[in-house]
Amino acid sequence: MKKTYLKLIIISHLLASSMVYSQTIDSSKVVNLSEVEIKNQQKVNDPKRMPDIKDNVIYAGKKSEIIDLSTSNADLSTNNTRQVFGKIPGVSVWENDGSGIQVGIATRGLNPNRSWEFNVRQNGYDVSSEIFGYPEAYYSPPMEALSKIELVRGAASLQFGPQFGGLLNYEIKKGNPNKPVSVETQQTVGSYGLFNSYNAVGGTYKKLSYYSFFHHRTADGWRHNSGYNTYTGYFSANYQLTSKIYLQAEYTHMDYKSQQPGGLTDAQFKDNSRQSLRERNWFGTPWHVMSLLLKYEISSKVSLQLKSFATIGERNSVGFVGIITTKDTINATTRDYNPRQIDRDYYKNIGSEARIAAKYNLFGNENCLAGGLRIYNGNTKRYQQGKGSSDSNFDLSLTNPNYGRALEYNTVNFAAFAENIFNIGKRLKVVPGVRLEWIENTSKGYFNLTTNGGIKPDKRTRTIVLYGLGTEFLVSPTTNVYANYSVSYRPVTFSELTPLATTEIIDQNLKDATGFNADLGYRGSFKNFIQFDVSLFYLHYGNRIGNISQNGNLFRTNIGTSVSLGLESYIEIDVIKMITDKSKYGSVGIFAANSLIDAKYVSWNNPAIANNPKTSIEDKRVENAPQYIHRFGANYYYKGLSASVQLSSVGDVFTDAINTETANAIGTIGKLNGYQVWDVSASYRFFEKYIIKAGLNNLTDATYATRRATGYPGPGILPANGRTFFVSFGANF
Repeated sequence: MKKTYLKLIIISHLLASSMVYSQTIDSSKVVNLSEVEIKNQQKVNDPKRMPDIKDNVIYAGKKSEIIDLSTSNADLSTNNTRQVFGKIPGVSVWENDGSGIQVGIATRGLNPNRSWEFNVRQNGYDVSSEIFGYPEAYYSPPMEALSKIELVRGAASLQFGPQFGGLLNYEIKKGNPNKPVSVETQQTVGSYGLFNSYNAVGGTYKKLSYYSFFHHRTADGWRHNSGYNTYTGYFSANYQLTSKIYLQAEYTHMDYKSQQPGGLTDAQFKDNSRQSLRERNWFGTPWHVMSLLLKYEISSKVSLQLKSFATIGERNSVGFVGIITTKDTINATTRDYNPRQIDRDYYKNIGSEARIAAKYNLFGNENCLAGGLRIYNGNTKRYQQGKGSSDSNFDLSLTNPNYGRALEYNTVNFAAFAENIFNIGKRLKVVPGVRLEWIENTSKGYFNLTTNGGIKPDKRTRTIVLYGLGTEFLVSPTTNVYANYSVSYRPVTFSELTPLATTEIIDQNLKDATGFNADLGYRGSFKNFIQFDVSLFYLHYGNRIGNISQNGNLFRTNIGTSVSLGLESYIEIDVIKMITDKSKYGSVGIFAANSLIDAKYVSWNNPAIANNPKTSIEDKRVENAPQYIHRFGANYYYKGLSASVQLSSVGDVFTDAINTETANAIGTIGKLNGYQVWDVSASYRFFEKYIIKAGLNNLTDATYATRRATGYPGPGILPANGRTFFVSFGANF
């Protein structure tokens, strides 16, 4: 059976492989098309690879992808992550947030929760809540504002520090280099009251270039009680001070209000997945991100970059947070709703990174040393269990001035890192690297209002050493073999350092999660019509944190180790180029992005229950890790017309470490079935300046869920969107 399945996978790669978006113009009309159009039609949305070095960061010897969004047919109006990452093998997506406000992805069996296993950046600087203590990305830029998305797997740890997932970097568009003023607009309408408006202006005047956008999206939402209203603004200014010195300043502001429909029991989900039993739950995260960049080309061999950045944000929620089987009803005594719970976080983070790259000759080859320093300070103030009003709107006012829990965390971090590309002969690259991290966490406050509810101010200091080795060997002018081994870590988060009840004890020797990523792959292209990247991976995730029972108390400690291993494979074929060099019939392409994942716990550090098969997690599948993620697609391009279809097929997942099969009564644990989703879309560009796009998401109206929540924003099973459509009109001047 396994051999048959393997054969089917291989055949699917060969027969359902992906396409290269080729030029789709009649040869008699080539003179009428600009260079930009030809480039876009040849390379639309094809994953590319990071160069050996970019912005003084070494990417040689690492598994990396670049998603070009310049003319993507994906539904960018709602940040449809399933489609945007469709050609990147192994990307699992949490699809409970139909608004697209929060992108939740992961790879290699990791948890997709707000992409917290990635080091999430925008234009190379941090944008998450607090990279060490609370690395959830509440801010995600509108996809229409992006030129590309850069993804580097776990080997990014040497250049960027935590996490196990690697780097996820959003690159915002830049101003038109050939015009002092250029304008872009994209207006979209769709199902359930969707209205999305993206408007941008940019350009270049002498030594100054700039780009600014304003984005607004609102909708009632596919589920009941899931309406949202979001605003995002961005401005960047770039100035070439001298031929060697370049300056850049950026500012981003996002604010939104989102109604949270809550979770469902499995019976409720089966009966009507659109229903909602919570109409008074709301969420919002005003966010400010800013950065300053200095580039200095010291010489033709040496360059310096200094980047400073800051994040000021909030996480605000108000609602009735009881289990889903407890109804939010009118109180018979007060004749009003019961007061809602208010939770608020305040984040203030600031940091700087200095990176230098120096090229030098050794034994007749040019090599490159790249390294740098990082300094960072993060402050989080967390207020929870506040008593709010009995209203139904987004009201954060308190009826009691004291929160049930008030905590403050601070993180100071210093890091030094270096990597070197050694070119050995004409074919081999060897890239060793090392990173030294110093982290200090402090905490204070109280977790309840009782006399013994305060926590003793705590300070934890540690030094972490990361190291790795990457290689590339040029097999032919267009293909190479690559391999990488890199040590990774994930710091203990704030919530893991704080007891949630008086009966919970924190291990004073609690350690950061540590482990490593390893890759071995073969990538490149053949004969201008096949592109591929096929690799094996191994992810060791040690010192995982959890709770065990000890002397009648819950003891939070490092509970065990998991290992993820598998295959990631992407192949694309341009069918027309395979048959003929002529493009007068347009371009037909097919692709396959497949991943096989075996993610299991291999050790369980709880002697009390290690030998009990009902409670031990050893040899159990890791939560939220599907055994396969397959995406297949076909694309057609002819002149200004393009059309795409994509099938996403994802395996089932367990939602707890014990691998509970049958859901509990409140829907917080239990297996989630695998699913298949079809998406279709098309666009037409005319008069060089205008474009019309339309699409159907979840064409067959499949009912499925990718997540269960034990707390916010549930608790319960969280359905994914059913069938929706969008129609968009855009123009560039």
